[in-house]
Amino acid sequence: MDKKRFPNKKAVEEQKADLEGVDLSGAKLGGANLFYADLEGADLSGAKLGGANLNGANLEDANLTSAMLRGANLFHAYLDDANLTGAMLSGANLNGAYLSDAKLSGANLSHAYLYGADLIGADLSGANLNGAYLEGADLRDANLTGANLTGAMLRGQNLDDLKSSGAIIITDQ
Repeated sequence: MDKKRFPNKKAVEEQKADLEGVDLSGAKLGGANLFYADLEGADLSGAKLGGANLNGANLEDANLTSAMLRGANLFHAYLDDANLTGAMLSGANLNGAYLSDAKLSGANLSHAYLYGADLIGADLSGANLNGAYLEGADLRDANLTGANLTGAMLRGQNLDDLKSSGAIIITDQ
């Protein structure tokens, strides 16, 4: 099956209800309004989504490898099993997002908002979580080997568990 391609951001925004499995690799979608879009299984590798509104979007099983999502709104987005390896998510709003079993190895989540996010079983190995807001986030069974949590807001987290996972933690809390 050939993956559908879109000529521009406006065409993507108009079709947002049904973008399942589309190929948007390398697409320039900065500031796009894709709230509640169905992007399940979509290829967004290398896409430029800085400042995009993906509030409530379904990105389960999506490929977001090396995607640029700086400052994007992913509030309550569904990213279960998504591949965000090497993605740039600094300052992104991931409050209440579902990221169970997501691949975030080497991702930059510095100063990202992850309040109440579901990160159960997520691979955060080598991720940069410097200054991230992780209050109330569920990090059970997450791989934090080599993750940098320097200055992260970790209220409500079991620091002994995080340290034993191999995470780098320097906090004043």
